[in-house]
Amino acid sequence: MEQLPLILGTGGAVLLVAVIAVRVSIRVGLPSLLLYLGMGVLLGEAGFGIQYDNPELTQSLGLAALVMILSEGGLTTRWSAVKPSLGIGIALSTVAVAVSIAVTGAALHWLLGLDWRMALLWGAVLASTDAAAVFSVLRSAGIGKRLVGALEIESGINDAPAYIAVVVLAEGTTIDWSLPLLVVYELAAGLVIGLAFGWGGAFALRRAALPATGLYPLATVAVCVVAYSSGQLAHASGLLATYVAALVLGNSKLPHRSDTLSFAEGLGWLAQIGLFVLLGLFASPSRIFESLVQGLVAGAVVLLLARPLSVLLSALPFKIPWREQVFLSWAGLRGAVPIVLALIPLSSGVPGAQQLVDAVFVLVIVLTLLQGATLTPLARILGLAQHAEAHEIDVDSAPLDEMGAELLQVRIHAGSKMHGVYLAELRLPVGATISLLVRDGSGFTPNKNTRLQERDQLLVVTTAEARDAAERRLRAVDRAGRLARWKGESGQ
Repeated sequence: MEQLPLILGTGGAVLLVAVIAVRVSIRVGLPSLLLYLGMGVLLGEAGFGIQYDNPELTQSLGLAALVMILSEGGLTTRWSAVKPSLGIGIALSTVAVAVSIAVTGAALHWLLGLDWRMALLWGAVLASTDAAAVFSVLRSAGIGKRLVGALEIESGINDAPAYIAVVVLAEGTTIDWSLPLLVVYELAAGLVIGLAFGWGGAFALRRAALPATGLYPLATVAVCVVAYSSGQLAHASGLLATYVAALVLGNSKLPHRSDTLSFAEGLGWLAQIGLFVLLGLFASPSRIFESLVQGLVAGAVVLLLARPLSVLLSALPFKIPWREQVFLSWAGLRGAVPIVLALIPLSSGVPGAQQLVDAVFVLVIVLTLLQGATLTPLARILGLAQHAEAHEIDVDSAPLDEMGAELLQVRIHAGSKMHGVYLAELRLPVGATISLLVRDGSGFTPNKNTRLQERDQLLVVTTAEARDAAERRLRAVDRAGRLARWKGESGQ
């Protein structure tokens, strides 16, 4: 207990520095993971001397963070934006993974002299793109929706087949004709579980009467976490179940949807920061330097051979222009996911796994620097940048605070004296107005002659100064009707 203030203080300071680092990463156009990894390394044995070497705990925490990151990615992905790219996205997350494993494994078997199982294990670890890196870089890069949608779908789904391949190879499972059937089952079952929890969760949340607004975001994220657990317990892909459930929930008509998306975004950032700092803390700079050559060789194979070939074969049925194929090949960002996957064989005691982990650290750092800094310029060179592309804006409390305004949602319950009152008779204070009225599922802008009815929902926009007076007036009319003032009802 004596160390608790120090632990909390250090954690809070790291979090504050990491939040500030987001602005730096956005300005330089790099995923913030590099800064977070650097913070972890600085805290570790080469910096402040914190000793941390627990691959089992790191793997568990890494998977937990990945669940949060996939939940945030699915919740904030617009189905209308990714639907046109669904086919190529699925091909990239399945066919491309298989091709990448085979090509990378064969090349590293020849170049590094690895045995076939270990070479394929390297290929499986490096086959997955990183959802956090893709979401953070591409959504602000001004790239066309088709390409962004394909890469988002790929990064959200391809963790699942890559994870299955790593587990199979790390456990030494016999590779025979039944393996493809096992993979198909795990992915199909994960998809079904994700859809079930997404639809069921949305249905339940719409009908839940939770006592506080802040409980809805918690319940939504909890549905995604339970989807992961259910998938794993059913020996299916829990990662795929998580992403699909979040995607369905994020595109459903949820209560307090904007609050939920804001909460999920913050939770995603927290998971990214915690994961990357932890991985940096786990890393050993001396070992990483020793694995520099292997990491650079593996990175060159992935970037220049495996990724382009896997994109080419995946894109054949879709007639993707060569410029877009070049961009898709270069945009296969690697991040924390390959490092987390590399910890699986290390935790299982596979010989040579430590070398794999260290080489993956090198590869992730080099490829992130190279790809992250050149994605936007490459898109301009290829004529794929679309600066006029429309983006959905998020409306939350921040811009309202800047304007000194607030939103009030009013429901007229059965038996309310507000029933039958004309809008002009509400006599709201100066600075408050009703901007939207929803009746029987249809919304419209009311005027002074609009007559309120039971079960109407009102959206009141008010200045901060007028909010209290507006609330008192609404309560007064609700209790005593249009003559509330004459009846001495103040709404207190």
